[in-house]
Amino acid sequence: MVLLGSLLVLLFPGVMLSTSQIFPFPPPVTDCVEAHRVCATDPQCEALYRGLELCAADAAVSPLGEQAASECLERQDALLAKHPSLLTCKCQRGFRKEERCLRIYWRVRLLPGRDELEISPYDDSLIDSPMASLVSASSFMQLDGENQCLKAAQDCGLYEKCGALRSEYVLACTKPLPGTSRCNQYKCHRALRRFLERVPEEYSLGVLFCPCTNTLCGERRRKTIVPSCSYQDAESLQPNCLHQQSFCRRDDLCRSRLADFLSNCQPSHVTGSGCLKDSTGLCLRAYAGLIGTIMTPNYISNSSADVSLWCNCEGSGNQWQECLKLQRLFTHNSCLRNSISWMGSPGSLPADPTQPPAPRPSSLVQKDELLSRNHLPALNNDVVESEEEEELTQTVEEEDGDEGGQFDVIPLYSEKATVSNLGSSGTGGAASLCASPTKPVLLLLLLLTAALSWG
Repeated sequence: MVLLGSLLVLLFPGVMLSTSQIFPFPPPVTDCVEAHRVCATDPQCEALYRGLELCAADAAVSPLGEQAASECLERQDALLAKHPSLLTCKCQRGFRKEERCLRIYWRVRLLPGRDELEISPYDDSLIDSPMASLVSASSFMQLDGENQCLKAAQDCGLYEKCGALRSEYVLACTKPLPGTSRCNQYKCHRALRRFLERVPEEYSLGVLFCPCTNTLCGERRRKTIVPSCSYQDAESLQPNCLHQQSFCRRDDLCRSRLADFLSNCQPSHVTGSGCLKDSTGLCLRAYAGLIGTIMTPNYISNSSADVSLWCNCEGSGNQWQECLKLQRLFTHNSCLRNSISWMGSPGSLPADPTQPPAPRPSSLVQKDELLSRNHLPALNNDVVESEEEEELTQTVEEEDGDEGGQFDVIPLYSEKATVSNLGSSGTGGAASLCASPTKPVLLLLLLLTAALSWG
């Protein structure tokens, strides 16, 4: 028995090593809400965090004085030294606690440097591949003379979720305020963000980045986001780009989307895609993330795919060069230009270094399917549908039902978009990996027991 125990002690470290090699996953990135929850259990940490919130409130009113800024930085350094997870935490796009998470992210970066404003607060590690769902969208967008933007809009209408949320933002962006001819830009931006966050990218990005060969198609593409409300000012007066950026950085959501864009759409002359991160998919997502903020970009004409912010550099003074640099991030950005062009000809750019898996629907709209398969993601932050959206969906169904009952014959999304069974391969693979190391161990134990009994 002693010999058997010694052999097991010697054998199991090797088994444990091989098991760890089977699961070479990096440690998960901490969510900022979870990092703050841990901090709140420590009275000293929570006091430091509350102090930083007061600093942020004072800074929102007027710039901090030298002494106040120094005291706030001391609190920030003490907090991060005590709980470094608050410095490395990230957030998830479109999830229910996104704004709360972003508020925590920026509170511990009260006075960020310029380099920190170009670091995305979002965690992209949960995305299977930067190109996965975009492959599905671009594969049906070939320049064959057909109006691809009209086709993308029709495909969106056939998918109930996409059609309902698209109708919602069109209504919000075209309905005038009572007693005026102006739209409610706040509601318009919010509805646009809901559309982009809740509709699978195969549809939402297909509508935004459909390739065009004529001005009729280009006009439909340019008007996709209802630019008269979401893009332009009510009086059609362009603000200064630096002023627009300054207002954006006062809002946690807009500042985060801008930082995500600066991080994922940095141009580079070294990579084949023209992007520093060599991923056109991440750049397209980051660009789409700006839509629905004060820095909403859009196409500048019906005859090209060039995009720009609704701003100019008049009155920039000695910050003229800085303002031009901000403008050129949209008008002369090789990474962004190649990313948009790639949607029309995905074979023109080098393949993504990692082979993309089969595209799957966004987790925000697959709650029912996930529950039915008993395969829930690690973070269950599905956005709860509002009553207003449900009423709108029913209205759209009734309207289309009167025209011919199209929604009655729509196939399920998973059947329509060639999506693999969600979680089937991953779960089965993990089970087989977990089970395989135990078979040789059991066989070895049986042989050892038999040998000892014979001896």
